[in-house]
Amino acid sequence: MKIDAIDAFVAVVRCQSISLAAASLQLTQSAITRRIQSFEEALGIEVLDRSTKPPRPNAMGKRVYEQCRAVLREVESLRDLARQSDLPSGEFRLGVIQSVSDIALLDALHQISEDFPEMTTKVSTGWGAQLVDKVDNGELDAAIALFPATKVFPAGVGSTSLGRIELAVVAPKGELSRRSYKLADCHAHGWVLNPDGCGFRAGLQRALAGQGLSFKVNLEIFGADLQLGLVTSGRGLGLMPLPQLLASHYRDQLDIIHVTDFKPILDIWLIQQARLPNAQQQAATLFGTRVARTFSAAQGSVKGSAKAHPQT
Repeated sequence: MKIDAIDAFVAVVRCQSISLAAASLQLTQSAITRRIQSFEEALGIEVLDRSTKPPRPNAMGKRVYEQCRAVLREVESLRDLARQSDLPSGEFRLGVIQSVSDIALLDALHQISEDFPEMTTKVSTGWGAQLVDKVDNGELDAAIALFPATKVFPAGVGSTSLGRIELAVVAPKGELSRRSYKLADCHAHGWVLNPDGCGFRAGLQRALAGQGLSFKVNLEIFGADLQLGLVTSGRGLGLMPLPQLLASHYRDQLDIIHVTDFKPILDIWLIQQARLPNAQQQAATLFGTRVARTFSAAQGSVKGSAKAHPQT
């Protein structure tokens, strides 16, 4: 049984397509097919259900797939052991949600490039749940996302909390002048939020539903600064991580609203494959450390700003 045959089978299952698997491995479709056939012959069983198009793993194939992923991780660890005297190299596949990317990505990428000049980092963005799935499926080495401290991750995914971050409800300066409000008081204003799939939005929706309040979204749109600009122009209330709010040039045109029955606090999570090769593990650890430092500094700036602007 050859490693390249195992690699071909894993790629077909992961990509759910022989043609996409061939492209990912830079092989022809016929080469992929031959390797799968060789793999099945070595095992003495069929691992793909060819009655479906594209072929999908049968019941035994699903079990074989999980074992093959473990085998490939071990093979990569063995190769990595032989390279430990070298600087980390290869490809580091990273996923980052947009709110983290806006605050910490540039600094963290610069640090990886500086410490590991032989490594190529590929970055993709998405919702937190999507990134966790990609890490679990082996499409990403690691990801940074925001989730509650009680978040339960898949069994095959490692997770480390890097710190906590507060979300702020914001309104145009002077529009809501009381010292505190409840969600019910804010309801009539409506909200300017990310499109469906955002964890911040989902948390707000759950809080409103828990009080029997409808979810009134005036505008759903990507982009923190664009959202804050729309809030400034009176299009609704916003919900934003405090460091992003502080970094926005709309900051002085907005008030942070004290909502007594809605206190969203999220953990910053580093999510990674449970057993990464040494090079990718070093990159993930370094990236997580830089993100944690950047957010810690940003949180400190937020507290200092709050003291300087007690009206918010």
